Amino acid sequence: MNPLDQVPADFLFALGTLRKARCRSELRLDEIPAPGRLAPYAVALGAEVVVPGDAAAGAVHGPAAAALAPASGSDDVELATGRFILLHDPDGSAVWDGEFRIVTYIRAQLEPDMGNDEMLGSVAWTWLVEALENHQAAYRSAGGTATRVLSESFGTLAGRPGTIDIELRASWTPAGRDITAHLEAWSDMVCTFAGLPPLPDGVSALPRRRPRQP
Repeated sequence: MNPLDQVPADFLFALGTLRKARCRSELRLDEIPAPGRLAPYAVALGAEVVVPGDAAAGAVHGPAAAALAPASGSDDVELATGRFILLHDPDGSAVWDGEFRIVTYIRAQLEPDMGNDEMLGSVAWTWLVEALENHQAAYRSAGGTATRVLSESFGTLAGRPGTIDIELRASWTPAGRDITAHLEAWSDMVCTFAGLPPLPDGVSALPRRRPRQP
């Protein structure tokens, strides 16, 4: 028996719509292992916003190549990372208020003094809502948490400057089984976290961060 014969038609349809999503060229999107305990069926995508090192000097909102370039020696600079997980339970879930649920995570580095901005979490959540609205991705039962992560170095690493990361963990229930607009909205939001222009109307860019001094 073909393993796909045991996969619900609705989930197969949703997978097909994910392949239709058009994402920005700076976004590297790959399938990653999906969590096995959240739902009977799941698919997960990992994302990185990467720009060439020479372009990052004008686009990066923070410590650039020396801090974020991959260890392979590439000149590319990673500005933000994220995960997009689509869950499906054919029996439905009262918690989800539906048969599908989208669970996401985004992380990007900010300027250290941005950690004192009390509105940062609200702004991050607003980016999510506006991205979904801009792409007309109908949804319900949305929830999430924005977290500021402070990193400080001590001892032999005391010379490293402190960093502040913003993390957004969110989930929502799509109104239907077509997930195209939801993935496109989320991918745009990852780019917004990375500080890449142009931005959708009504969305403000993060303040530009200073490059790390040699």
